[in-house]
Amino acid sequence: MTSTPLSEPALLVLTVLASGPQHGYGLIGEVAQVSGGRLQLGTGSLYAILDRLRQAGLIELDREEVVRSRLRRYYRLTGLGAQELAAESERLRRTADAADKGLRRLRLGGAS
Repeated sequence: MTSTPLSEPALLVLTVLASGPQHGYGLIGEVAQVSGGRLQLGTGSLYAILDRLRQAGLIELDREEVVRSRLRRYYRLTGLGAQELAAESERLRRTADAADKGLRRLRLGGAS
């Protein structure tokens, strides 16, 4: 597993792929949906992320098909990718828990 946290776009790509294989343009739409519209990936950014994730062994090519004379590549999460996503999810959960704990203390203390 990687020792550094994943970037938000890479994390969201892995999150989408956890639901099953997806092609590039499908990933763009799903990442936008999962992020609540905050993150709109361009094709150049997406394919750079996909290349890095493939090189790291976190995703792999699932299949290719031709749709309207265009090649469509589907990607899937690898076992290592699922482990990395789980570890990152846990790291973020611990961070959010710490933030919530601090905010509760702030509210109880009456500080503003």
